[in-house]
Amino acid sequence: MDRELQIATMESFRDAQAAELKSILDYWGKHTLDELHGGYIGQIDEHELAHSDAAKGSVLNARILWSFSAAYNLNANPNYLELANRSFDYIATYFVDKEYGGVYWTVDHLGNPLDTKKQIYAIAFTIYGLAEYYKASRKEAALELAKSLFSVIETHSFDQLKGGYLEAFTRDWQEIPDLRLSDKDANEKKTMNTLLHILEAYTCLYSVWPDGNLRTQLIGLISVFNEFIIGADDHLQLFFDENWNLKSQQISYGHDIEASWLLLEAAKAIGDASVLLETEATAVRIAKAALKGMDPDGGMNYEYDPVSQHLDADKHWWVQAEAMVGFFNAWELSGEEIYLNTCDQIWNFIQDYILDKQNGEWIWGVHADHSRIAGEDKVGLWKCPYHNSRACIELIHRTDHVIKKLRS
Repeated sequence: MDRELQIATMESFRDAQAAELKSILDYWGKHTLDELHGGYIGQIDEHELAHSDAAKGSVLNARILWSFSAAYNLNANPNYLELANRSFDYIATYFVDKEYGGVYWTVDHLGNPLDTKKQIYAIAFTIYGLAEYYKASRKEAALELAKSLFSVIETHSFDQLKGGYLEAFTRDWQEIPDLRLSDKDANEKKTMNTLLHILEAYTCLYSVWPDGNLRTQLIGLISVFNEFIIGADDHLQLFFDENWNLKSQQISYGHDIEASWLLLEAAKAIGDASVLLETEATAVRIAKAALKGMDPDGGMNYEYDPVSQHLDADKHWWVQAEAMVGFFNAWELSGEEIYLNTCDQIWNFIQDYILDKQNGEWIWGVHADHSRIAGEDKVGLWKCPYHNSRACIELIHRTDHVIKKLRS
């Protein structure tokens, strides 16, 4: 392709991502503020009906904090910082357990503790949001809270004998019988999903707090992925007992492609040349394996069970968002056009089937026949602005970098 045409194509793609980012965050700024009780409301259903008495989730609120903070760090829109401030104030006031440390899984609409279990996944996301918010606000209280939550995870969850992190605890850090994030998960002590998001959180925290112990733990997490989580087929393995015995054969295509680029970001943060080189190769291998999850319609399928040979061909919003970033990243590393073309196909799929062009934001997803998946929220404990806004932000940064190189 002619260089000027390449530049024009990249600029068009970047501008589309910038417009979509604004659209996503406009929805959250307009529709989700809880003007009665503070913070953000806990649920807007598929019919755009706001439920003012819905529970509020720590994961959702941490992701809101991250999204508005990251958007402010991209373009310095003061409204985004104001919305991030709102999120930080609510998290610090209502979600943080002042007695036992960590954060509650949920609070009620008034801010009272509801489900007080300590899910390490939720604490990791709170660190992620706080670290990004510190970049935006420079509030020392945010950094200090992030550091205290890091200490909580290391004290209670880190497995000093076998490596990795244990999944969940009671409010006061005792063993808990049900470790699951949701009823879709296996009830196991170590999971890829939680480990991936501790890695993500620690990477962001290290960028603002280059602590030696944090660096050691980040290196350890990359090693855990290489040794236990990335399988021989380059798909991620999902569930383990405390001794790393594998408890599931399920393949999650969205987590495959998400991990491919998050692992690389962690390696970049560490700054070790040999780790970076190895992780670059790993990222491309995982992306190549994730290509198996692509549907001819341009979307990425959800999961595959190699034992039953059942393919879940639903197309979830977050999987499409992560796939755009992961395949663009693989193209940057390898130069292989299949990855850039796949990113473009997914963006077209998102525009055709996932964007809610009437109400704004993205729907949860569609089935294989492109009919909308019913019964899933627009805003909820799991439906958030983080995957799609992050995809836009990442792709804006990455296309700007490519354009700069093409012009040099």
